[in-house]
Amino acid sequence: MARHLVAITGATGFVGQALLERAGEAGLDVRALTRRPQERRERVDWIAGDLADSHALGRLVEGAEAVIHVAGVVNAPDAAGFEEGNVAGTLNVVEAAVAAGVPRLVHVSSLSAREPQLSDYGNSKLRAEKVVMASPVDWTIVRPPAIYGPRDREMLELFKIARRGFVPLPPKGRMSAIHVDDLARLLLALISPGEDVSHRVFEPDDGREGGWSHESFAKAIGWAVGRRISPLRMPAPVLRMAAHGDRLVRGAGAKLTADRVEYMCHPDWVVTADAAVPVQRWTPEIPTRDGLKKTAAWYREAGWL
Repeated sequence: MARHLVAITGATGFVGQALLERAGEAGLDVRALTRRPQERRERVDWIAGDLADSHALGRLVEGAEAVIHVAGVVNAPDAAGFEEGNVAGTLNVVEAAVAAGVPRLVHVSSLSAREPQLSDYGNSKLRAEKVVMASPVDWTIVRPPAIYGPRDREMLELFKIARRGFVPLPPKGRMSAIHVDDLARLLLALISPGEDVSHRVFEPDDGREGGWSHESFAKAIGWAVGRRISPLRMPAPVLRMAAHGDRLVRGAGAKLTADRVEYMCHPDWVVTADAAVPVQRWTPEIPTRDGLKKTAAWYREAGWL
């Protein structure tokens, strides 16, 4: 088995790019799956293919000491899209890892898997977790809360709106958050097995006890972009109407979907204390207000904000 070789899916995405940077700093060799040609990158071997390509997955995991499965679908027009990207895709990765004798799998899920009845997305993430749990590979599952940081296009919309002095919010609730670099460090910290992490499900966050209210998080984004904002609470029926309008305007590319509205309106997306990562493995390093400020600066420098 090649030493310090890690296979990564989803490496070209928001979380994956941060993971590649942290892996490079740690001196790890990486094989990374990509659907499009990529620029040459030190210590990274790009494998052309996707989660439906068994041959590419076989090349990806051959000789790897661990697989970090990040790739997945966060937005789809229907349940079938989530099923294909999150459930079938995860099954294909697991089967490739088993066939190649890879001993370790770190699977990136979502807090939405706690409430699978709320959304097709959450249901698909839970089903993917069950696929991982049923495999003979030594596994760990990570359920991140809201992830933010450089390159993130999902939360970018909130930063843009906050510059106008207001942020639309779902009904009253609380949430946890984590900076993408803290999450990337965690995923690498979990590569090595052990009694403290094997066959366990973790819910990491920024270390803020009790999480954030929607209003306090919105105000933190406003502070990050230099504006005092007025939170604008929107009832669930209004959000559902807005999702219908977004679907009419942007079709399959709609950001505010009916599926996402049901997820947003749930009042409790705070991580569970019993699912905390052992402190000897990992602790968060980036306070969220500081992280949001630096994220806003990155958006400006990139011309996104």
